[in-house]
Amino acid sequence: MRLLERMRKDWFMVGIVLAIAGAKLEPSIGVNGGPLKPEITVSYIAVATIFFNSGLSLKTEELTSALVHLKLHLFIQIFTLAFFPATIWLFLQLLSITPINEWLLKGLQTVGCMPPPVSSAVILTKAVGGNEAAAIFNSAFGSFLGIVITPLLLLLFLGSSSSVPFTSIFSQLFMTVVVPLIIGQIVRRYIKDWLERKKPPFGAISSSVLLMIIYTTFCDTFSNPNIDLDKFSLVLILFIIFSIQLSFMLLTFIFSTRNNSGFTPADTVAIIFCSTHKSLTLAQILLGSVLVPTIKSWMVSRQKGVKLTRPTV
Repeated sequence: MRLLERMRKDWFMVGIVLAIAGAKLEPSIGVNGGPLKPEITVSYIAVATIFFNSGLSLKTEELTSALVHLKLHLFIQIFTLAFFPATIWLFLQLLSITPINEWLLKGLQTVGCMPPPVSSAVILTKAVGGNEAAAIFNSAFGSFLGIVITPLLLLLFLGSSSSVPFTSIFSQLFMTVVVPLIIGQIVRRYIKDWLERKKPPFGAISSSVLLMIIYTTFCDTFSNPNIDLDKFSLVLILFIIFSIQLSFMLLTFIFSTRNNSGFTPADTVAIIFCSTHKSLTLAQILLGSVLVPTIKSWMVSRQKGVKLTRPTV
């Protein structure tokens, strides 16, 4: 019984394991062009569902309040689009003298130059009870900025870049993020009383959609088994990714909880997830999910006025 209760409580972590295992067993189902058609169901429908869900669950005042929190936005965008890639570049200068595969290091730098993903940071922030409205704004705004800034960062740090279909990416982000969010807010006006009375499981719905995204992401990963990489480089780079992710999460926590920082505990949660997430990687998914209970306990305690030390990670 205890095991079942534990699994029910940590159903999202169980879901991640099952999603990855399912992708490993039969990756052809979730690859682009496969039966699930993730190029449509994930890229458009799943992401739009997450933001429509957020539009339904958030009060309009929370969204408008988040829009004018300029200090929070500047912190997140500078950290993720300037500090993050620059720090990775400096770190890779040291790793370049090691026997780690050169292309893995270039891949790590490429990920470091990417904007934040539009889904996972929002869902994890919501799961903790953080400033979801701020997470939505910064995930969306960072993705729009990334259309221009990411190619420039790749050119600066790797000496190469590529043409970006600006109009296509912009329209996709607008249709899957902004429009569903606005529609959700409009619908909320008409069913507000019902929502407050029934309290639908918005968090569980968004988390379930994220599991689908995770599944299709790993289907793509496992559908390319013939990548010529030595095991030493692969294991070491995985360890490095986990270490970087954890270090940056801790760093953003320290910066955002300093005296007179001006950030609330809910703001700190949004900062931790939005500033450090670059793409849908196993490291961010696992670390984010594992740390959700710890960060949530810290935030609740702070909101109750109980002074605690930094959360143990």
